[in-house]
Amino acid sequence: MRCLLLIHEQGSAAAGQEQTSIESTAVAEESLNECGYQVYTACSAADVPRCIHDIDAAVVHLPMARLNTWHRTLNEWKSMPLLWWCSPYAATASAAACEDDVPIDGIMTPTMSPAELHWALHIGAKQFFDRQQWDAERRQLRAQLEERKWIDMAKGILCDINRISEAEAYDLLRRRAMNERKRIVDVATSIVKAHQQLKA
Repeated sequence: MRCLLLIHEQGSAAAGQEQTSIESTAVAEESLNECGYQVYTACSAADVPRCIHDIDAAVVHLPMARLNTWHRTLNEWKSMPLLWWCSPYAATASAAACEDDVPIDGIMTPTMSPAELHWALHIGAKQFFDRQQWDAERRQLRAQLEERKWIDMAKGILCDINRISEAEAYDLLRRRAMNERKRIVDVATSIVKAHQQLKA
């Protein structure tokens, strides 16, 4: 991991906090540069395309309430680890959002040493890849449950119409799928939909 995108928003801080936000962002950029990372900065979505292909992770220096918006924006371009730069400004501006569900993979602070920043990024990247795996497994399980639902409905229809057992209905589905060179769930779906149209 060598290239980072540091995200901040200019002109979005409350009155009196703008200078604090700017100074905290400068500290973040300097700290990450000193650790050997190449840092690109973005203060709006329009800044992202110019560097997105080089970026390994995003460090977001914003109040937590705006993290979900930036997470969606980044995912339109590229999925990557997202870490929160928790400066005094960002922490204070996030007090009301401490219970929100935000998609961050780690936290970095201005008081961290270079070694601690490296480890925060390393652990954040691992957390990101674990989250990606969990999301993929969850999608796969949902798809399997959806397929099972169609197959069970088709078996029920075949049992009622042909007066056969569930095992025989499943065997009938399997044979038809093999004959038509289709997946069992596709055959099951077509049976259920045809049955629903006949009943309508």
